[in-house]
Amino acid sequence: MAGNHVDLDDIQQNQAEVTHEKLRALKGFAGILISIIAIAMSIFHLYTGLFGVFESILQRSAHLGFALVLVFAIYRPTKKAGKEKVHGYDWLLMILSIVSYSYFVFNAQEIQSRMSYIEQLTSLEIVLGFIAMFTLMEATRRVIGKTLVVLVFIFLAYGFFGHFITGALGHREFTPMWIMDHLFYTTNGVFGTALGVSATFIFLFVLFGKFLEVSGAGNFFINLSVSAMGQYRGGPAKTAIVGSSILGTISGSAVANTATTGAFTIPLMKKTGYRNYFAAAVEAVSSAGGQIMPPIMGASAFIIAAYLGVPYMELAVAAIIPAVLYYLSLFLQVDLRARRNRMVGIKKEELPGTWGIFKKGFHFLIPLIVIVVMLVGGSSPMKAGLYAIISTILVAAIQVSTRLSWRQIVKALDLGAKASLETVIACAAAGLIIGMIGLTGIGLKFSSLIIELSGGILLIALIFTMVASIILGMGLPTVAAYIVQVPLTIPALIELGVAPIAAHLFVFYFASLSAITPPVALAAFTGAGIAGSEPMKTGMTAVRLGITAYIVPYLFVYGEQLLLIGSASQIILSVITAIIGVIGIACAAEGWVLRHAFWYERMLLFAGAIGMTIPGIYSDMIGVIVLVSIYVLQKTFRKDLLTDHSGITKEMSS
Repeated sequence: MAGNHVDLDDIQQNQAEVTHEKLRALKGFAGILISIIAIAMSIFHLYTGLFGVFESILQRSAHLGFALVLVFAIYRPTKKAGKEKVHGYDWLLMILSIVSYSYFVFNAQEIQSRMSYIEQLTSLEIVLGFIAMFTLMEATRRVIGKTLVVLVFIFLAYGFFGHFITGALGHREFTPMWIMDHLFYTTNGVFGTALGVSATFIFLFVLFGKFLEVSGAGNFFINLSVSAMGQYRGGPAKTAIVGSSILGTISGSAVANTATTGAFTIPLMKKTGYRNYFAAAVEAVSSAGGQIMPPIMGASAFIIAAYLGVPYMELAVAAIIPAVLYYLSLFLQVDLRARRNRMVGIKKEELPGTWGIFKKGFHFLIPLIVIVVMLVGGSSPMKAGLYAIISTILVAAIQVSTRLSWRQIVKALDLGAKASLETVIACAAAGLIIGMIGLTGIGLKFSSLIIELSGGILLIALIFTMVASIILGMGLPTVAAYIVQVPLTIPALIELGVAPIAAHLFVFYFASLSAITPPVALAAFTGAGIAGSEPMKTGMTAVRLGITAYIVPYLFVYGEQLLLIGSASQIILSVITAIIGVIGIACAAEGWVLRHAFWYERMLLFAGAIGMTIPGIYSDMIGVIVLVSIYVLQKTFRKDLLTDHSGITKEMSS
């Protein structure tokens, strides 16, 4: 890294150091063989993207089979296991995965045409089903962790023994063969909707992200952010927000994004005066927001759209305003912190020229434009992802410095398959839970329980759902935490009158926020490791910086206009009042307007801001009166005159 330029090769090394605990670094014959398998997986998905997907069981079982082989080769069974050698039991698990899932691949048509639950499974099918179950659970333990494995076994135990439970939570008896049939020989279990979306849309977008990375697009986006924002007050923090939001929406992983971009932005923030814990928190919150940032939303949005049964673009458009409010609040807080601490930006002569960087890398915007145009035009997400990859290869060839060699293309194919593993395994394991919920009917019973415990009061039901989403998100990837709740909590919200799209996004938002919510705030803790700050303090700072994200889901549940549902006048009014409310929340959280805000001023600011966000003319009027009163109070009794350091946010008194 020279000057204030960033080289993605440097920060990828940092990511490798963060994630090395689980992974092997294979070399020699084993490394070559596994790379060939990974490349074959990517080629399989490119082929189906170009010529059309196979029948459901075939497409999904091949997708999962590839992933399992790669998992047992790449992920170590324990931290003590060697990093450079694939052990005998790993090879055995790889062979078992190939044997069991090859059966599903080569017999997919017969499996889908059979009369499920009526035609008995053969002895071979039963044995292969149990092998498939075992390999999937071991892969889940290695990739995701024990939490999801335990959750799967709880639901399996409920399916096997729930008939002994009396009362509403009991169900009729199911034989082991019936359960096996349901989970592995239909599309109601492992090979259900979630894995189907992973095997079609998500994989290609993950692969697209790796092609962008290899082509140098990551360098372009980060350097463009630095050059455009670095000279302003709090510039490095604003750079983190812009850069991480762009890269985060593509990668979909808050932790990985914090590790990569944070390796550059966190030291830069510290250099210009931000405390280490604050710098780490800014990066974590910026990266976590990538999952809720259109147009790609970390590819998780494809699963939400599939469960909702709506076009992906409809969901992406609905998510625009909440994402803007999220980043507006974060942007204001880092600006207010910079104002309070009299920070200045990086000297212009120390920054790369914005126009020069843009001219060298503007072509990297074309693949993103291709995605948006194709989705708006009605193309499938799979086609959009495929043509985005093709356009990345083509536009990278515009300049010699970014032109992809065959070696780099092969590298992208290799990295793309390996980067998809967490999502593949999470979707497959979550499919087991979804299958048991559907078989036993516990979803309807759980929804009824939520309604009963909440007394039919929507706010209480929302709080229950929020807590469940955050807790599940702490032990599971966002995708899995969301999928598990699709049949459990979301139906209760819909029954209480919440619009389906608002109910699904409500759960998804809070599942995403687990990355910055202590005690298991993985993105915040990753940032703390880079910054050298105290993890829990960093996590609590991240909660404060991301405070709007904990409020916005309630806003779009009670006011669908924030999801762009309703008349133009209603939407405009709701957006304006929400923006004013977010400004108030940011000032209250940071304790600064025109000067330091005393505790009672912060309380009034927060109360006024909430008033602005609650639908209704009277609450808006009260909110305006309170916020204006605080502004007048601060202006009248202002003791701390600030000097304008050429920040983007001008003096509020000017």
